[in-house]
Amino acid sequence: MHVMNIIPAHNLACPIDKLELLNKGNYYQCANGHSFDIAKQGYVNLLPVQHKKSKNPGDSKAMVQARTNFLDGDFYKPIADQLSKIIFSQLSDENEHCVLDAGCGEGYYLHQVMNVAQAIDNTSNISFLGIDISKPAIIAASKRTKQASWVVGTNSQPPFLKQSVDLIFCVFGFHSFCGFKKILKPEGKLILVEPGEKHLQELRNIIYAEPTTEKSKDKSDKDADYSLIDTQTLEFEIQLNSNQKILDLLSMTPHLFRANTEGKSIIENMDSLSLTTDIIFKIFEYKLEI
Repeated sequence: MHVMNIIPAHNLACPIDKLELLNKGNYYQCANGHSFDIAKQGYVNLLPVQHKKSKNPGDSKAMVQARTNFLDGDFYKPIADQLSKIIFSQLSDENEHCVLDAGCGEGYYLHQVMNVAQAIDNTSNISFLGIDISKPAIIAASKRTKQASWVVGTNSQPPFLKQSVDLIFCVFGFHSFCGFKKILKPEGKLILVEPGEKHLQELRNIIYAEPTTEKSKDKSDKDADYSLIDTQTLEFEIQLNSNQKILDLLSMTPHLFRANTEGKSIIENMDSLSLTTDIIFKIFEYKLEI
């Protein structure tokens, strides 16, 4: 059996002038001399100050830790498994691929995808990129594996070379169709993983005064440059048997900031919670007009 060969990414671009960044050992540099240090953890920060909307954008260190604690319990592993299956069914027969996790957070999903890649009978080369606007998230991600290229940056202005990415996936993230167009290859694939209407409905029924349903943020069906080629769903139950796991889950979702005081108080005193996980996978092809 021949497994996929994971190689370093070689399509990083200078966020200032968009030129190719070359790895100089402990830093990256473009032809115009702009340099970006490689942190001791192995990631590179390609988020210019002018692209920041706050001093410390994205998830805080506490939110990243809660997400790490929860995801490392593999409660969401069925999501990662189906995502991996979709990804490797959508890659072409070319000899080299580049896969980007856009809004990678602390790296759980990309790491799971990489583990699957190492068990596939295929002789092609593949590189993996993870980008997130949160520096604490990228620091946590870089601890998972050194085989991926972890980058602090934004989905709206991704610091990668034009038409250099074969497939982008975004799990519960803030996607940027305009930003993705800048880096996807013609006929490249985009996979959005979003909550279905019943996702975590038991939690939402506790923390909100009025029952709610998840509403998709996706407006991509109306984007003429993307063609929806497949939609898949996944539904399963998870059982959380400790208060800490329940709090970790709440802390890693937007519900933390929207929940009412009474709802939060109830959650803080719960030791067990059964939840519905309802997921939608939307697979798009980028139709670049030549």
